[in-house]
Amino acid sequence: MDGFLPVAIMLVLGMVFAAAGAFLPGLLATKRPTRAKEAPYECGIVPSHEPAERFPVRFYLIAMIFIIFDIEIIFLYPWAVIFDRLDVFGLVEMVIFALAVVVSFGYLLSNGALDWGPAKANRSVAPAAVAEGRTSRSTVRKVSRGDRAA
Repeated sequence: MDGFLPVAIMLVLGMVFAAAGAFLPGLLATKRPTRAKEAPYECGIVPSHEPAERFPVRFYLIAMIFIIFDIEIIFLYPWAVIFDRLDVFGLVEMVIFALAVVVSFGYLLSNGALDWGPAKANRSVAPAAVAEGRTSRSTVRKVSRGDRAA
Protein backbone atom coordinates (compact mmCIF):
# COMPACT_ATOMS: atom_id res chain seq x y z
CA MET A 1 0.00 0.00 0.00
CA ASP A 2 3.00 2.31 0.55
CA GLY A 3 3.63 2.40 -3.20
CA PHE A 4 0.22 3.95 -3.90
CA LEU A 5 0.55 6.81 -1.41
CA PRO A 6 2.56 9.07 -3.79
CA VAL A 7 0.07 8.35 -6.59
CA ALA A 8 -2.86 9.23 -4.33
CA ILE A 9 -1.14 12.44 -3.22
CA MET A 10 -0.50 13.44 -6.85
CA LEU A 11 -4.13 12.74 -7.76
CA VAL A 12 -5.38 14.89 -4.88
CA LEU A 13 -2.93 17.69 -5.74
CA GLY A 14 -3.96 17.52 -9.40
CA MET A 15 -7.63 17.81 -8.47
CA VAL A 16 -6.92 20.71 -6.08
CA PHE A 17 -4.94 22.62 -8.74
CA ALA A 18 -7.59 21.95 -11.40
CA ALA A 19 -10.38 23.14 -9.12
CA ALA A 20 -8.38 26.18 -8.05
CA GLY A 21 -7.60 27.05 -11.66
CA ALA A 22 -11.27 26.76 -12.59
CA PHE A 23 -12.92 28.58 -9.67
CA LEU A 24 -10.44 31.11 -8.29
CA PRO A 25 -10.31 33.40 -11.35
CA GLY A 26 -14.09 33.82 -11.16
CA LEU A 27 -13.90 34.68 -7.48
CA LEU A 28 -10.87 36.97 -7.56
CA ALA A 29 -11.34 38.80 -10.87
CA THR A 30 -12.75 42.31 -10.92
CA LYS A 31 -16.14 42.54 -12.54
CA ARG A 32 -16.19 45.80 -14.49
CA PRO A 33 -17.52 44.88 -17.93
CA THR A 34 -17.07 47.42 -20.70
CA ARG A 35 -18.09 47.35 -24.32
CA ALA A 36 -14.48 46.74 -25.38
CA LYS A 37 -14.06 43.84 -22.96
CA GLU A 38 -17.23 42.12 -24.15
CA ALA A 39 -16.40 42.49 -27.85
CA PRO A 40 -14.93 39.46 -29.62
CA TYR A 41 -11.16 39.60 -30.00
CA GLU A 42 -10.07 39.14 -33.59
CA CYS A 43 -6.27 39.37 -33.45
CA GLY A 44 -6.40 43.10 -32.79
CA ILE A 45 -8.37 43.86 -35.94
CA VAL A 46 -11.61 45.70 -35.27
CA PRO A 47 -14.30 44.36 -37.62
CA SER A 48 -15.79 47.17 -39.70
CA HIS A 49 -18.71 45.15 -41.12
CA GLU A 50 -20.46 41.81 -40.84
CA PRO A 51 -19.13 38.98 -43.03
CA ALA A 52 -20.94 38.55 -46.32
CA GLU A 53 -21.81 34.92 -45.67
CA ARG A 54 -21.50 32.31 -43.00
CA PHE A 55 -18.45 30.09 -42.75
CA PRO A 56 -19.15 26.82 -44.58
CA VAL A 57 -19.98 23.84 -42.37
CA ARG A 58 -18.24 21.57 -44.87
CA PHE A 59 -14.90 22.76 -43.50
CA TYR A 60 -15.79 21.23 -40.14
CA LEU A 61 -16.89 18.00 -41.81
CA ILE A 62 -13.50 17.74 -43.50
CA ALA A 63 -11.83 18.38 -40.14
CA MET A 64 -13.90 15.59 -38.56
CA ILE A 65 -12.92 13.20 -41.36
CA PHE A 66 -9.28 14.06 -40.72
CA ILE A 67 -9.71 13.39 -37.00
CA ILE A 68 -11.41 10.04 -37.68
CA PHE A 69 -8.54 8.84 -39.84
CA ASP A 70 -5.95 10.34 -37.52
CA ILE A 71 -7.39 8.37 -34.60
CA GLU A 72 -7.45 5.24 -36.74
CA ILE A 73 -3.75 5.62 -37.52
CA ILE A 74 -2.97 6.24 -33.84
CA PHE A 75 -4.67 2.95 -32.91
CA LEU A 76 -3.42 1.04 -35.95
CA TYR A 77 0.30 1.60 -35.34
CA PRO A 78 0.57 -0.04 -31.87
CA TRP A 79 -1.68 -2.86 -33.06
CA ALA A 80 0.66 -3.53 -35.99
CA VAL A 81 3.68 -3.58 -33.67
CA ILE A 82 2.27 -6.38 -31.47
CA PHE A 83 0.07 -8.09 -34.07
CA ASP A 84 1.86 -11.45 -33.77
CA ARG A 85 1.06 -11.65 -30.04
CA LEU A 86 -2.64 -10.79 -30.38
CA ASP A 87 -3.66 -13.80 -32.49
CA VAL A 88 -7.19 -13.94 -33.86
CA PHE A 89 -8.69 -11.79 -31.11
CA GLY A 90 -6.54 -8.80 -32.12
CA LEU A 91 -7.42 -9.27 -35.77
CA VAL A 92 -11.17 -9.42 -35.05
CA GLU A 93 -11.00 -6.33 -32.83
CA MET A 94 -9.13 -4.33 -35.50
CA VAL A 95 -11.57 -5.44 -38.19
CA ILE A 96 -14.47 -4.23 -36.03
CA PHE A 97 -12.69 -0.91 -35.41
CA ALA A 98 -11.84 -0.45 -39.10
CA LEU A 99 -15.43 -1.31 -40.01
CA ALA A 100 -16.71 1.39 -37.64
CA VAL A 101 -14.37 3.90 -39.27
CA VAL A 102 -15.41 2.90 -42.80
CA VAL A 103 -19.11 3.08 -41.90
CA SER A 104 -18.68 6.56 -40.40
CA PHE A 105 -16.73 7.68 -43.48
CA GLY A 106 -19.47 6.27 -45.72
CA TYR A 107 -22.07 8.19 -43.71
CA LEU A 108 -20.14 11.42 -44.16
CA LEU A 109 -19.77 10.78 -47.89
CA SER A 110 -23.48 10.02 -48.27
CA ASN A 111 -24.30 13.34 -46.59
CA GLY A 112 -22.09 15.21 -49.05
CA ALA A 113 -19.13 15.98 -46.81
CA LEU A 114 -16.75 16.06 -49.77
CA ASP A 115 -19.07 17.79 -52.26
CA TRP A 116 -17.47 21.19 -52.72
CA GLY A 117 -19.44 22.14 -55.83
CA PRO A 118 -22.18 24.74 -55.99
CA ALA A 119 -25.22 24.29 -53.78
CA LYS A 120 -28.16 22.40 -55.21
CA ALA A 121 -30.76 24.64 -56.86
CA ASN A 122 -33.86 22.96 -55.46
CA ARG A 123 -34.56 23.85 -51.85
CA SER A 124 -37.26 22.36 -49.70
CA VAL A 125 -37.97 25.70 -47.98
CA ALA A 126 -39.33 28.62 -49.93
CA PRO A 127 -36.98 31.64 -49.99
CA ALA A 128 -39.72 33.91 -48.57
CA ALA A 129 -40.07 31.71 -45.50
CA VAL A 130 -36.32 31.80 -44.95
CA ALA A 131 -36.17 35.58 -45.35
CA GLU A 132 -38.75 36.16 -42.60
CA GLY A 133 -36.52 34.66 -39.92
CA ARG A 134 -33.43 36.58 -40.95
CA THR A 135 -32.09 39.37 -38.84
CA SER A 136 -29.11 41.63 -39.18
CA ARG A 137 -27.35 39.51 -36.56
CA SER A 138 -27.88 36.18 -38.33
CA THR A 139 -27.10 37.07 -41.94
CA VAL A 140 -26.21 40.00 -44.09
CA ARG A 141 -28.23 40.11 -47.28
CA LYS A 142 -26.34 41.23 -50.35
CA VAL A 143 -28.35 43.67 -52.43
CA SER A 144 -27.41 44.21 -56.05
CA ARG A 145 -27.94 47.55 -57.75
CA GLY A 146 -31.02 46.26 -59.56
CA ASP A 147 -32.81 45.37 -56.29
CA ARG A 148 -32.46 48.81 -54.70
CA ALA A 149 -35.44 51.10 -54.58
CA ALA A 150 -35.10 54.14 -56.80
